[in-house]
Amino acid sequence: MGKRKSSAKPPPRKRMDKLDTVFSCPFCNHGTSVECRIDMKNLIGEASCRICEESFSTTITDIANGLTSVNASTMWKTKMMDSFSS
Repeated sequence: MGKRKSSAKPPPRKRMDKLDTVFSCPFCNHGTSVECRIDMKNLIGEASCRICEESFSTTITDIANGLTSVNASTMWKTKMMDSFSS
């Protein structure tokens, strides 16, 4: 009698790299001064600069796709550019 074939093991899952939570400020251009935080309990994303004390907060509405700190920073920069163009 022959030996049974063993099933192949699935490949290990690749880990995603962690995204940055610190960015340069669009107002004072100071590098790594903007810190982004996401409060999942209250559904609020906040980006604030430690140097010039500018801040931006938005409600998290895209839970399914996941709001990241990169998205919060991008939203802040977009709102800032829209206010300058108006």
